[in-house]
Amino acid sequence: MTSKTDEATGPADALGYEQARDELIEVVRRLETGGTTLEESLALWERGEELAKVCRRWLDGARARLDAALAGESAGDDVSVASDRAATERVDTTD
Repeated sequence: MTSKTDEATGPADALGYEQARDELIEVVRRLETGGTTLEESLALWERGEELAKVCRRWLDGARARLDAALAGESAGDDVSVASDRAATERVDTTD
């Protein structure tokens, strides 16, 4: 038996962050509301776990990209400071 959630959305890995998050919210709502059979609840739980992993991968990827960008800025600042020092030293030695 396939759950309604699985039929509507397909593989979780194909979802973007917002889609996975929104579906996860709906899964949690359905689990909290109750009224499902044990089998349906287990299928919802498993889908929720899958969706949570997708969200985590998206967030981890975003964190890595942000860290890389910040590291690049920091390296750029170091180069800029070194260039400024070299320019200052050249100016000082010409006096």
